[in-house]
Amino acid sequence: MKKKNLRKRCIILAWIAVWSIGAKALDNNILLAGPGEVAGELFTMLGEAGFYKTLVWSLLRIGGGFFTGFAAAVLLAFLSSRFELLEEALSPVMTLLKTVPVASFVVLLLIWWGSSFLAVAVCFVVVLPNIYINTLEGLKNADKQLLQMAQVFRISKKNKFFYIYRSALAPFLYGSMKVSLGMCWKSGVAAELIGTPDYSIGERLYLSKVCLDTAGVFAWTAVIILLSIFFEKCILYLVHCFFRWQPPCSRQGTYGRRRPMTHKRGKAEILNDGGCVTEVNGKPTVYGMRSEEEPSPAVLVVSHVYKAFGGQQVLSDFHEIYEAGKTYILNSPSGSGKTTLLHIMAGLLKPDSGQIVSTGRYSMVFQEDRLCMDYSAVKNVEMVIGDPKRAQRALENLLEAEALHKPCRELSGGMKRRVALVRAMEADSDYVLLDEPFTGLDADTKASVEEYIRKKQNGRTIIIVTHI
Repeated sequence: MKKKNLRKRCIILAWIAVWSIGAKALDNNILLAGPGEVAGELFTMLGEAGFYKTLVWSLLRIGGGFFTGFAAAVLLAFLSSRFELLEEALSPVMTLLKTVPVASFVVLLLIWWGSSFLAVAVCFVVVLPNIYINTLEGLKNADKQLLQMAQVFRISKKNKFFYIYRSALAPFLYGSMKVSLGMCWKSGVAAELIGTPDYSIGERLYLSKVCLDTAGVFAWTAVIILLSIFFEKCILYLVHCFFRWQPPCSRQGTYGRRRPMTHKRGKAEILNDGGCVTEVNGKPTVYGMRSEEEPSPAVLVVSHVYKAFGGQQVLSDFHEIYEAGKTYILNSPSGSGKTTLLHIMAGLLKPDSGQIVSTGRYSMVFQEDRLCMDYSAVKNVEMVIGDPKRAQRALENLLEAEALHKPCRELSGGMKRRVALVRAMEADSDYVLLDEPFTGLDADTKASVEEYIRKKQNGRTIIIVTHI
């Protein structure tokens, strides 16, 4: 690293030497001022009171344009990701803003706005499409499996933004910010040069040009470069801090009892008191909550469910009642529709016909771990239960202490599986769906996991999928 930095300094000094030799060879200060003259001009400027006022006003104009453009772009991108019609409506506008030359905008805005706010408007127009397009792309690239996990666990909007969408946004936003910051300063100073508002770097450049003060032009150019580097580093540092910040997680969201998905062959319904009725052996049978005074445990009824993919029938007239407090093992051969059934139960898939009737909430271990890999095991559990201390205590049952605070991407496959299992068992739920929960576990670990599941059942219905 030291050798690399030394090499960079030597290269810079070599180019300064070439510049100095060229200036002496021309011997014409108007055509090319030397490094010494530029440095002298710069020190003279530093002693002027108006110099600092000029810097502040230019920084306010260009910074104001950048921040308003950034804020508008992020807001519009979030709205467009939610409303497809808005995305379609804004698409030609953003394309136009990207392709029309900045000079055309400068002329038009000079007519509409005048010179005072020209730099602000130009920076806004330059920043808006770049940040908007990349932010929208980042939102669209959010991990769909993690979003499904968040849906099942009822993860709050705050947790979903900070720990799922934010990770997806990071690479897109970093790149677009770097490009936008550079373009913002170039176009902003150019707009000041054309509009020449009072106390602006563009005005000082214009005056140096009129006076044929080449040293002044070089000095102000150096000021622009240094100011833009300083501004860029400050903004990128704040962005870096934002992406590293891990705010406390809120608890799971809540929702009312699941409504039945009524289809052609459905034979179950939700009762007014929160229970459910379905047909068993040809007779109507009532399960669930009879009254507020006599609550009975939550029940899960899968009523005559059919599901096919691409013409291939996966589930055919599947009917089952899962009683509260019991553990069920589904161990039919691979491809028999067990994972599909769990996804239908959790509300991630809709059956072609039939119903899932339940009076409670779900947690789940998926076939995949579906962890937020940039964050620790503790944080992955915390984002579901909202309590870091409780999350750590729960994980200590199955995970080594040194693994608790490592990013999940650094954990082994078996460790990740245990984190996913703890997340499901600690979540506030009535039904726990476990799809291949013992994958990647050795015999001893599997035994401790089974014991942990039994200890944490707490009257809940547990459905475990395994393969023969």
